[in-house]
Amino acid sequence: SNFQCGKMKERESPKWHPMTDGVKWTEYCADTLEKLWNRIPSLLGHIIATVIIFAFGATLKGEWILIMVHFLKQMGRSVYVGESEGIADTNENLTLPLSWEDLSLERLYLKDWPSFWLYSAIGSYTMYFLLGGFIHWYFYVRRRHKAHEWKIQPDKFLPPHLELDEIFWGSLTLLICSAITGTIACYAANNGPWLKIYYDWNEYGWWWFFLQIPAIFIYQDYATYWLHRIYHFPFLYKRFHKLHHKYKQPTAFSVTAIHPVEIVHIQITTLLMPIFLVPLHWAPFYGVALYAYYHAILDHSGVAFKAFWWQPWQPDAAFHDNHHQYFHVNFGFNIKYWDKIHKTERRKDRVYREDTFYGTGKSLDEVPEDVLRSEIEERKSENPLAYKDNRNKYELTENDLQIRNRKVN
Repeated sequence: SNFQCGKMKERESPKWHPMTDGVKWTEYCADTLEKLWNRIPSLLGHIIATVIIFAFGATLKGEWILIMVHFLKQMGRSVYVGESEGIADTNENLTLPLSWEDLSLERLYLKDWPSFWLYSAIGSYTMYFLLGGFIHWYFYVRRRHKAHEWKIQPDKFLPPHLELDEIFWGSLTLLICSAITGTIACYAANNGPWLKIYYDWNEYGWWWFFLQIPAIFIYQDYATYWLHRIYHFPFLYKRFHKLHHKYKQPTAFSVTAIHPVEIVHIQITTLLMPIFLVPLHWAPFYGVALYAYYHAILDHSGVAFKAFWWQPWQPDAAFHDNHHQYFHVNFGFNIKYWDKIHKTERRKDRVYREDTFYGTGKSLDEVPEDVLRSEIEERKSENPLAYKDNRNKYELTENDLQIRNRKVN
C-alpha cells in the first residue's frame, strides 16, 4: 500500500484542498488504520462501524444538541451554556403588539442563542470531518479494489471536482441546519411556551406515547415523499433540487449536499411543524428522526445495504441509489409503499431520463433505439448483489430490444 500516516498519497488532483482532504484524512493513515482494524474481531468491527454511521447521521443536522437539552430537562437538570449561570425556569410572556424594545433574546426565549448555535455547529462539523473520514476509509479506501462486492454502481465513482462540490454544499447545509437546531435547542432550554414537547412519560397517556411512534414515522416519511416529489417538478428541480442530482454515484457526503432553500423547507416541515403543533414526547420524536437520518446515510452511501427481515417497509439502499442514477423515480425514503401507491416506483419496462419528469418515465417503445441501447448499457452498470436474491430485475437484454422493435414496426 502507498498510504502512510502523515504523508500525502498521490492523487488525481495535485493540489491539497482543506475540505476534501480534511474529510479524507483517513487516506493518509490507511496502513495504520488497517493494522488496528484487523486486530478487532469481525462482529465487533461491524458493531463499531454501525455505531459510527448512526452517530454521523445523528450529528449532521445538529440533532445531538436538541437531544442533550431534552435529556437534561427530562432529568430535571438546568440547561445553560456560555457564560450563563443558568437559564430561568420561567420567562415573562410576550404580549402583542411588540415594540422593538421587546425583541431581546431573553424576551424571545432565546437567551444564550449564539452559544447554542456555536456549539451545535462545532459538534456537527467535528463529526462531519471525523466520522465522515472513517466512513470514507471503511468503504472507499479499504475496500475500493473490491467494489464489485459492495458498491451499487461498482465501476463508477464521483470525479474529484464533484467530491469537492458535495463537501462544499454539505458544509454549507451543516451551517444552516446547525442554526435551526441550535435555535430550537435554545428555545427549549429557555422553556419556550409554544413548544409542544413534553417530558412526563404518561402526561397524555401511554397509548399516545406508543402510538406517536408510528404516527411520527408515517407523517415525516410521507411529508418527505411529497416534498421530494414536488422538488422534482420542472420549475423547482431546475432551480433547486438539480444541485443534489449532480451526484449520480452518491456517497455519504451527498446526503447533506442540498440547496439551502430546499433544506430549510425540509427542516420546517419535518422538524419544526410537529413539535409546535402536536404534543409529542421528545424521546419518540427524535428516536424516529435518528432512524431516518441513519438510513439517509445508508441510502446515499453507494453501498449495497439491504433492509433486515424485521423492516418490511424499508427499501434497500439500491432504491435511492436508483433515484440518483435515473433521476425522476423512486421518490420515497423509508417507506417503499408510497411509490407503489402513487405509481412512481421504478419499472423494468420504463426508461427514465433527467428530462422525463413526474416519475412515470417512458415505455420502451416510446424511446429511440439509440436511447434504448444506452439504457441497456446503463443498467449493466448496476451491481446484481445490491438487489433481492442477488439478481438485477431491471436488466434489459437484446431480446427485449427485439420485442420492442417488433412492436414499433
